[in-house]
Amino acid sequence: MTKIPVDVGMIYEGERIRKNAMHVEFGGPKSFGAELFRVAGSDAVGKDKVTVVGPDIPEMAEGARIPLGMFIRAAGKKLEEDLEGVFERRMHYYFNYIQGFMHLNSRDTIWCRLNKDAFKAGLKFEHIGAAIIDLFKKEYDVIEKMDLTFYTDEKAVNEFIEQARAVYEKRDARLRGMKDEDVDVFYGCVLCQSFAPEHMCTISPERISSCGSISWFDGRAAVKVDRD
Repeated sequence: MTKIPVDVGMIYEGERIRKNAMHVEFGGPKSFGAELFRVAGSDAVGKDKVTVVGPDIPEMAEGARIPLGMFIRAAGKKLEEDLEGVFERRMHYYFNYIQGFMHLNSRDTIWCRLNKDAFKAGLKFEHIGAAIIDLFKKEYDVIEKMDLTFYTDEKAVNEFIEQARAVYEKRDARLRGMKDEDVDVFYGCVLCQSFAPEHMCTISPERISSCGSISWFDGRAAVKVDRD
């Protein structure tokens, strides 16, 4: 595994990076970005491969605001498309496990920051990608192969966002027309408790999570993964 120049672990999950400690900011209210997780065939997925399209972290000036796309593909015999939204929200957890890296929000509203200490330590996207892949594969043995692409080139990020939004729309369309009365199980979500310790969402066909990223179908898929 690629040697990572910072620590990785749950202890950093609630780390906040304020403006005076920030080296570079990705996405957020003053830029743009998106993240996407897709299930793909084994032949299409590179084994533990990390790709950067655009400038890497060492090339970024202090205080810069950079657009960012993060695209994960995974393969495995037991993986199903219904799991994509579930794993996509795990990205929020895992990116926050990386010392000196902050991840907020989801889908095409992501907001990330890298602090000055992580920059000075030499953290690159290849290190971040290696950590994310390792965390996913250790927790979910259904994932056999995974690759991760970071987009920082503005044109490439815009193209990626359009691709991601088409996938979000396809997922969301499944729920349209469903009513709470059509099901006999609702789900709870506590993904945001690293930043809102007392919060929990109740998810039904007519009510998605407050962050907008976990639907009733995602909740059902998450329970299936946890039980398996």
